[in-house]
Formats: sequence, structure tokens, C-alpha cells
Amino acid sequence: MMKQKWTRCFRTQGKRGKKHDPTTDPPRRRGNQRKGKGTMANDRPPVVGTVGRSSGQIRLKVCDNTQQTTIQPQVEASTLPTATVFTDESDAYNRIPASGRERQTVCHSQGEYARDEDGDGFCEVHCNTMEGIWVGLRNFLRPFRGIHKKYLHLYVGMFEWSYNLCWIDFDFLRRLLMPPSTYLPR
Repeated sequence: MMKQKWTRCFRTQGKRGKKHDPTTDPPRRRGNQRKGKGTMANDRPPVVGTVGRSSGQIRLKVCDNTQQTTIQPQVEASTLPTATVFTDESDAYNRIPASGRERQTVCHSQGEYARDEDGDGFCEVHCNTMEGIWVGLRNFLRPFRGIHKKYLHLYVGMFEWSYNLCWIDFDFLRRLLMPPSTYLPR
């Protein structure tokens, strides 16, 4: 039996792309350099994500597009009604205050990436935590090269699970894995 990387649990391997004959073909160009936002229709499915500032837990979802009608339900489902939502200046988040949540933004187009509201030297308004998670997701997906959009939600779900798992302590795992009738010495 061959050992495989634990994250390779989905059957998506196979022949990918077109055969390339280096002697006659021109060099390949780097793919996916189109400008703009991705959609499911143009084979660049967007992933919507939220992260709790106090809990550190993330929620990720592959969606069809980045319009308000798609993003708004995801934000409402993964945040408390009294939460403050920190975003960039995208118009997709404009209706968040209508749901009772406070929204604070940073304006990337003006070079603002974090803002200190009260002057204590700590930048309260930023979305850098989520930006760092996107880097982690891209690094997680990189070894799988060429994931089809039909299977992307499985890989995103696995990344979400593994990221959130690091916040679970040993005591929780011990109680989860031991049967209730087993004696657990303290």
C-alpha cells in the first residue's frame, strides 16, 4: 500500500491540460492573469471568508460570484448580530449595516491598510487577518495544481477544518476519542 499525503483524499487526479511539445511549441504563458473578480462562470470561483477576531475560527465558502446578494447571507450566517465587521471598501459589503452589524472599512485604493482609531498605537481597523488566511489557503492548494471548480469546495472545507483544528486543545480531543464508559484519570 502506498503512502499518500493525508490531504489527498479526493479523486481528482488525472490527465490535465494539453500535451506540450517543447521542440515545436512556443513557451507556455503563465495562466490566469485576467484582471477583475472571478466568478464560477469564468472558471475563477471566489471564496468568501470570515474570521473571528477573538475566537480565531474561520468560515470559508466557495460561491458563484462576489455580488452583494451572494456575500450578504454568508456574512450574516457566520457573524453575530452585534458584531463589528471589518472590510475593505468594496461595494459588496455596503448592506452590512442594514442587518444591524457595524461596519468599519479601510480604503486600500488610498493606500490605507490599517487604522488606529484611538491613538494607542494599536491598529484596530484592518482586514489583514483574513488576507493572511488567503495566503495560507493558496499555499495549501498549491501542491494540488489544477483543482477543478467542481471539487474546490472539498479542498476549501479541508483547509477550514485543519485551520480551525489548531484551536482545539488536548482535553477536547481526549473526550472526543474516548468512549463514555472509559475511565479517564485526571
